[in-house]
Amino acid sequence: MKNNAVVSFTGQKDIQATINLTGSKSESNRALIIAAISKGLVKVNNLSDAADTVTLNRILTELNQTKEEERKTVDVGHAGTAMRFLTAYLSTIPQQFLLTGSSRMQERPIGILVDALKSLGADVSYAKNEGFPPLLINGGLNNVRAEVSIKGNVSSQYLSALLIIAPKLLAGLSLNIEGGLTSRPYVEMTLALLASAGVTHSWKGNNIYIGPQQYAQATLTVEPDWSAASYWYSIAALADQAAIELPNLKEESLQGDSKIQEIMVALGVKTHRTADGIALSDSKNEPQPKEILNLKDCPDLAQTIIVCAAAKGLNLAFTGLETLKIKETNRILALQNELAKIGVSLNEENEVYTLNCEGLNFPEKVSFATYDDHRMAMAFAPLSLLIKEVEIEDFQVVEKSYPDFWKHLQQAGFTVQELA
Repeated sequence: MKNNAVVSFTGQKDIQATINLTGSKSESNRALIIAAISKGLVKVNNLSDAADTVTLNRILTELNQTKEEERKTVDVGHAGTAMRFLTAYLSTIPQQFLLTGSSRMQERPIGILVDALKSLGADVSYAKNEGFPPLLINGGLNNVRAEVSIKGNVSSQYLSALLIIAPKLLAGLSLNIEGGLTSRPYVEMTLALLASAGVTHSWKGNNIYIGPQQYAQATLTVEPDWSAASYWYSIAALADQAAIELPNLKEESLQGDSKIQEIMVALGVKTHRTADGIALSDSKNEPQPKEILNLKDCPDLAQTIIVCAAAKGLNLAFTGLETLKIKETNRILALQNELAKIGVSLNEENEVYTLNCEGLNFPEKVSFATYDDHRMAMAFAPLSLLIKEVEIEDFQVVEKSYPDFWKHLQQAGFTVQELA
């Protein structure tokens, strides 16, 4: 059952809080697959409590405990990263699998990854619609050729899925990236985690090579989640005053979403290093953002930044957003629908998306839809600093990546009231 909640903030808009964030979902999911394929040599600490990570961890645990059977059904639900990583990982296990997910997951394309795996010798086919889950996987990939080419401008998770299984392939993997590379920091994160587990690679131009090799004994400790931190940057930007501490976050991080530090300077937020993490404060300087922000390397920040900029009345333009159309929902369309409720439009022309804030207004109460998308809920919730009552439909959708979000908002002085 989907429930709604009303978020509000009364009194002075002065946010002072210390927020302990969960481990990074992106790091956790990569580390879990690395640990699984290492056969116990690699351990993982500080796992995220996000629903996607919980789902992937449960699936991998069950796979490790069950004996070979005629065919095993693996259901990832809404977990997109799990779908992509498991497509590659299950291809290496000598067993039959039906890999499926939610109705929305069955609308999210996966053909590019499947084609790449098949070119390496994997036996993967479609149970329903060509190019989409569910997938029939006859595992036991024993590649006779190492070279594969894959588009780099659709999803970096396709590349990461292949790179993680590369050390176990008999011929290794020579991965040629065609065209531009979207979300490069996520590929760099994958390679850094592999390196921490003893896996070497070379990256020359558009080619990444990983030879067949053994994982080393290692413990991967997951950093706190910079994606979760981004919502606190938005809160700091919209508050009258802010002093928000985020313990254990590293300014120099594997996570591409740490770029929020740089981006939000222009929206009025300063980042300070502390003894045990970072702290955010509001800047008294008038924001002077770039006219065009390229979010190609950090698309998961897009909703947060766009909503925050809209609320501040900044007519910014954005590029690098094309992958947003194949996420949990069509995030571009969802943003356009919901921003219209505060009089703002997001207009597209030749893959440039521009805010028009001329009609910006803040009604006393607004109800925002979430479209089964956790990031929609968390991007719009900070508007309760400017709107008397913000109703978030299906507010529990945040469990996908940041289950403690509402609890943390209350800790910072917000009121969150579930509607009956």
